[in-house]
Amino acid sequence: MRYEGAVIRPPIEADSLILQVTYGCSNNTCDFCGTYLGKPFRVRPYAEVVEDIEGLPAWYKKECSRVFLADGDALVLPQRRLLELLSFLFAQLPSLERVTSYANAQNLLKKDVEQLRELREAGLTMVYLGLESGDEQTLAEMNKGVTVAQQIEACRKAKAAGIELSITCILGIAGVERSLIHGRATGEALSAIDPEYIGVLSLIIQEGTRIANRIRQGDLVLPDPLGMLRELREMIAAIDVTNGLFRSNHASNYLPIGGRLPQDKPRMLAALDAVLAHPEQARLRPEGWRAL
Repeated sequence: MRYEGAVIRPPIEADSLILQVTYGCSNNTCDFCGTYLGKPFRVRPYAEVVEDIEGLPAWYKKECSRVFLADGDALVLPQRRLLELLSFLFAQLPSLERVTSYANAQNLLKKDVEQLRELREAGLTMVYLGLESGDEQTLAEMNKGVTVAQQIEACRKAKAAGIELSITCILGIAGVERSLIHGRATGEALSAIDPEYIGVLSLIIQEGTRIANRIRQGDLVLPDPLGMLRELREMIAAIDVTNGLFRSNHASNYLPIGGRLPQDKPRMLAALDAVLAHPEQARLRPEGWRAL
């Protein structure tokens, strides 16, 4: 299996076959993201992808049950190529149960529900989408390239096609001034999407990003750890979903909080309230232990 550059995948995909079908991110405009800096986007030659799959050891082919399509957004590929790839994967890997990928709203919006349903029927079970914020001003300032309404529409199309959604949001990107607005608006956007999974990260500054320059120049002031937790509380309080697994156990976060919504919402809010009321007793992750 050949890889170019650092390969980024969701934590839950640690045991999946990571198959690079594109290099970089088809959008790559977000001010906070340094993941694909210096890695121009391009589609990987399909012949190479096929060679990598065919070259897997026979024992691995027999046992592989999960595939994650990397890099930043495999759904940028033409529909016919995606269907061809999914068909080939299931033909080569007899135990394959799920195929997942990152997705962005722009490329989901380019496909209609029927096309997305074709992908689901071909084996694409879930996509990971970075909502980042439900606050329109924050999205615009971060150069996300889409509006909140467009992100909601894109996600609803995927759900209508039967594709599960894992949505990521980022604490801190709105700065101190809009922190609680960002938290509340993000909870409301998540409610409108009604995803199966919600993952929360806390902003970690990466050198070379535009947000790092804004912070250095004093244009953006980040919340402190307790401010991040207040923002998280505002978000959880505003979430109203049917049945969603919520996690903030990523290594970037100061405090892991998790549960099934809506039933675990009171417990999660109570845990945050206890920390905010007595921060001196809280076991927050030290700054030096936070990581992407």
